[in-house]
Amino acid sequence: MYRLNDAQQRVVSEATAVAVADIGPEAARVDREGAFPEGPIGALGQCGLLGLNVPVSCGGRGQGLRTMAAVLDVVGRHCSSTAMIYLMHLCGVACYAAAPDKTEPQLRAAAQGKHLSTLAFSETGSRSHFWSPVSRAVAANGGVHVSANKSFVTSAGRADGYVVSTLAPAATQPLESSLYLVLRDDKGVRVSGAWKGVGMRGNASAPMMLENVALGEARALSAPGKGLDVMLGVALPVFQIGSAAIAVGIAEAAVQATIGHLTHARFEDTHDTLAQLPTLRARVAEMRVQTDRARAHLAAVLDSLESPGPDTQLLVLEVKAVATEAAVSVTDTAMRACGGAAFGGAHGIERLFRDARAPIIMAPTTDQAYDFIGRALCGLELF
Repeated sequence: MYRLNDAQQRVVSEATAVAVADIGPEAARVDREGAFPEGPIGALGQCGLLGLNVPVSCGGRGQGLRTMAAVLDVVGRHCSSTAMIYLMHLCGVACYAAAPDKTEPQLRAAAQGKHLSTLAFSETGSRSHFWSPVSRAVAANGGVHVSANKSFVTSAGRADGYVVSTLAPAATQPLESSLYLVLRDDKGVRVSGAWKGVGMRGNASAPMMLENVALGEARALSAPGKGLDVMLGVALPVFQIGSAAIAVGIAEAAVQATIGHLTHARFEDTHDTLAQLPTLRARVAEMRVQTDRARAHLAAVLDSLESPGPDTQLLVLEVKAVATEAAVSVTDTAMRACGGAAFGGAHGIERLFRDARAPIIMAPTTDQAYDFIGRALCGLELF
């Protein structure tokens, strides 16, 4: 459905090989131990996929959203914790690429698999309203000092670079934010809690504290007070498309696991497989249709982004809600269709069931997306 050209398909084939050899075999352990998937992320870096959206001029692959979606779909099928870490890295890299004169070293390092990025937008005080940070930068010595209590930072303490939002020093209203590049070794940066999520247990989405972190002007990734423009115009499309692709990948994994169970498990008294029960065949058919529908919607959004029209913004707002709700429904059906085997942990279906629920509460949450969609349809401002 992604309609990739030959060059794009080669990239996806590389990602598939890494997913099969390095990512999938670690998924159960990553979930069971809540362990950060160092090996899988390292494998993505080793073959140059951490540079997927790094400009070619900086040594990267220079790929766009269509290839990114197909790659994340594949990675999400094998380990959604790894996929979410990878997505947040791609979001961070997109923000770097919007200010290449300031971030060329980080872009080149990412292309070489030596730099992992992430976003640090959400704050304890503003919760899921990532567009309205509570913290405020303080002007000092030609730069700023930043103190902030960041919540749910994917790859907390593991990422090398953090795209951090904060109110601009002269901000007069909540939307006047600025974005800065904070590095892991900057003085005053620390992880301030543990991650114990229901799903995506390996993505290290922990809170972080920034305490009077000194940042020079060269670390600014947006014009003063214009952080929202970068959040919405650069980071949000990548996050929306990527989240949808991961959700579709989770749904696809659930479909395949359910088919595998239904076609191999048997009743000993009749020797019939579970697939010979029409009720269960109907469930797997429903799962297939829902997954295909969500992937088709994602492909339509990609088309619209490549040829923008009056409905493009609306489609971008819709895509994460459509795909994540589909993944929740599909994994729920998988649990029902596979019954006690799934509840007992067989085939990884229970993990997929939990992982599918994580993206629906990631900002912008599904409820917020529906509100934004309703506002757009009614001709109201989003903020």
